[in-house]
Amino acid sequence: MLIGRTLRDLAHSLGWDYVFKASYDKANRTSLNSPRGPGFQKGLKELAAIRKLLKVPVLTDVHSVQEAKAAGRVVDILQIPAFLCRQTDLLIAAAKTKKAISVKKGQFLAPQAVSAVMEKLRRGGCKKAWITERGTSFGHGDLVVDMRGLVTMREQGHQVIFDATHSVQRPTGGEITRGEARFIPALARAAAAVGIDGLFIEVHPNPKKALSDKESMLPLSQAKPLFRQIHRILYAVS
Repeated sequence: MLIGRTLRDLAHSLGWDYVFKASYDKANRTSLNSPRGPGFQKGLKELAAIRKLLKVPVLTDVHSVQEAKAAGRVVDILQIPAFLCRQTDLLIAAAKTKKAISVKKGQFLAPQAVSAVMEKLRRGGCKKAWITERGTSFGHGDLVVDMRGLVTMREQGHQVIFDATHSVQRPTGGEITRGEARFIPALARAAAAVGIDGLFIEVHPNPKKALSDKESMLPLSQAKPLFRQIHRILYAVS
């Protein structure tokens, strides 16, 4: 509630739309011992409460056909995780809910291949969808962001979101995924200058205490100055 209220008010003060995102189940954690969240039923109830109290659209990840159907009755936007971005049955099931859909672009997927994914959603009946860039695998322990991909995907007619959080991850293959949060502001500013339709950032009041992605989160205290910088960049390039 603290994060949602703070970011909602900040976004609205800049004339931006705001969507609250949280996961009821972090199903793709690196280690079997990593915390996964409150679970499906309890998590959906909490998301519904946040949606009602904050009066903002809510987005969450879905991992199966059954989850897509159930979550689609509660939240406003369904998100397809990066590792599942080509799973046809999941994409079609999400599309059939008639909810808006955000697809996280797989670390393995070329920008030119995104259209095939989005076509599956269109044929399933989805009327509003975004593709979210979150970096591309670079060797065995790093991700890079090719800003040309943002241009390519928008030229193909897609709405593009830039994920400044997962783009700074360092998937080392150990017990946890490492990250370099210090690069979040630079990448977010760069993406805004290149041209995007939205920004995805995971924010935490104290990232060191976060149960997931602690090394890839923006401290809540840094959100206001960063968002103001991005607002100025968007004004300059508009």
